[in-house]
Amino acid sequence: MNRPALPAHTKVAIVGAGPTGLTLAVTLASAGVDFVLLDRLTEGTNTSRAAVVHARTLEILDELGASRELIARGLRLNRFAVRESSRTLMTVPFDGLPTPHPYTLMVPQYETESVLLARLRALGGDVHRPYEVVAVSQEDDGVTLTTACGARLLADYAVGADGMHSVVREAAGIGFRGAPYEESFVLADVAMDWVPGPGEVSLTFGTAGLTVVAPLPGDRYRIVATVDEAPSAPGLPYVQDLMDERAPGQARITQLVWSSRFRVHHRIAERYREGRLLLAGDAAHVHSPAGGQGMNTGIQDGRALGQAFAEGDLDGYEARRRPVAERVVAFTDRMTRIATTRNVVARGARNLALPLLGRTGLPRKLATELAELNYR
Repeated sequence: MNRPALPAHTKVAIVGAGPTGLTLAVTLASAGVDFVLLDRLTEGTNTSRAAVVHARTLEILDELGASRELIARGLRLNRFAVRESSRTLMTVPFDGLPTPHPYTLMVPQYETESVLLARLRALGGDVHRPYEVVAVSQEDDGVTLTTACGARLLADYAVGADGMHSVVREAAGIGFRGAPYEESFVLADVAMDWVPGPGEVSLTFGTAGLTVVAPLPGDRYRIVATVDEAPSAPGLPYVQDLMDERAPGQARITQLVWSSRFRVHHRIAERYREGRLLLAGDAAHVHSPAGGQGMNTGIQDGRALGQAFAEGDLDGYEARRRPVAERVVAFTDRMTRIATTRNVVARGARNLALPLLGRTGLPRKLATELAELNYR
């Protein structure tokens, strides 16, 4: 296999070229900090779980010179609707938020990665593929990364942007406290006739579980649903039956573009740094997809860590970003447990309270929290 040769040494080795790693690389390239970005895949994937880019992330992409192209590829929405079957319990508005981007942008993760990669290449950088890092060791004066093909890279620092099963985090001996949710999740991208239409993201509660329907560019929809035990490859009949059960008469699926099953954890790294090893994105925190904040928080990690390297303030990175992760993990966990409760009394109280709370300032507070505008 024809791989680009690795240099002998770099200042920052970044393991993982997802949105977090790419954002870190773009930030370092802009600041003139030497780095090598490694990824185990031959090329980027064209399927993805993340599909929401929130306002604070778009502000960061403004700074990186990458927002205009991404916005052109996405679909702008200005509200989330919370429902019980066909009844709207609360609407969460994004228009009017104090940001240049008072909306949420629906765009598949591979488009976000494509835009960030193009920006990185415009700055003279690129991804070294396929290099799977299998071992990381650090000494007083540096870090050695060993890949599956036997290539080695020496670096002053290594950053794990390599997801929940991070090799860098394991090498650092950093604990990843938390637990999985009992339910499994179905994810599907579909073409369908959807009664609520493409103007909003719908979060629908039901006795069988939580169902999220989000419009995507190209007249498609993203479906995310909790189920007791999903099949490994949910087919169109399965997804249609699921929608018939949870949103009767509202959805007619005409095409299944892609589907997957996954389990969700709520976990956070005990610390973000061990000597010369640092963590960002899913290597540092994972949580429920409720609210679509995972990729957003990772991109913000990448930007903050890149600035910390450029400014020589690595100790400040954890102090700035770990409290954000704690807040996001706690917030999404509360949302998920409220949405998926099967306690009859709790469900009834929830469904009575939300319309009343919708007349207060709560919807705007929720929009601000989801958009992560309090995390500047």
